[in-house]
Amino acid sequence: MTLARDLSLSTLDALVARFNLREIGAPYKSLISPMSPAPVGAIRMFSGEKISKLVYIGVTVPPIGLDSHMYFAFTPPGSLVPHFTLDSVNAGPHLAFHLDLVPRADLGANLEYLNHAFQPLTADFDAARKIEGLTPAHLSPRQYAIMSPWMLAFRATESAFAAMRPHVDRYLSFWGDLVELGIPAEMVPGATSENLAERDRRNRAALFNPEVDPVWNQMDRLLGPQTCAEMRDILKRQEI
Repeated sequence: MTLARDLSLSTLDALVARFNLREIGAPYKSLISPMSPAPVGAIRMFSGEKISKLVYIGVTVPPIGLDSHMYFAFTPPGSLVPHFTLDSVNAGPHLAFHLDLVPRADLGANLEYLNHAFQPLTADFDAARKIEGLTPAHLSPRQYAIMSPWMLAFRATESAFAAMRPHVDRYLSFWGDLVELGIPAEMVPGATSENLAERDRRNRAALFNPEVDPVWNQMDRLLGPQTCAEMRDILKRQEI
C-alpha cells in the first residue's frame, strides 16, 4: 500500500465510521483507461444524515507510477458547515497532498464565521507548513481564491508526507465537530438555506472547472473526456 492510499483510505474509513455513512453501489462506478485492460480505479459514493454526499475517486495506474486518491465530503447545500477535502497522490517517486475545509460563506465579510469555522485551525496550519521536506504546490491565484486560506497543498518527501498525518487527523476531527454541532445561521447575516445553496452551486462549478484546475486535462488523457465530464458532474451535483 502506498503512503497516499494509506492516508486517504484510513481517513475515509474514520469519517465513514464517525458519521455512519452508507455506501451507494460497490463501487458507484468503475474507471477504465486505455492503459489497462482492467479497471484502474473507482468512484465511490456515500451518504448520511449530516453529510449529504461524499465522493471518493481513486485511480491507480502502475505502468506510469500513479496512485491518486481524492475525496470531498459535502455538507448539505443549505448549511454553513464547510465541506472537507483530502487529496493524496503518489506519482512515480513524488508525493503530494491537498487538505482543506471549503468555506460556505465570504470569509472577508463574516468575521464571526471565520473565527468559528477556521481560526482554530491556525496552530496546526502554521506547524504543518514548517515540516521539513514540503514544497508548495503549483496552484494559481484562482485556485487559492475559491478554497480557504487554511488550505495545505504541498509536494512532499516520504518523511514529510508521513509527518502530515497528525495534522490531517486534527483537521478532520475539528471539521467533524463542526458537522456534529452545526453553525448557526446568525453567524452570517442574511444567510438563508436558499442563498447558501446557490452559493454552494456556484462554488462547486468553479472548483471543478477544468479551466481553473488543470489536473482535469491530465485526467482527460488518462480516462477520456467523457468519463472526466461525468466525474465533474457527480462532484458538482448537490444531490446524489
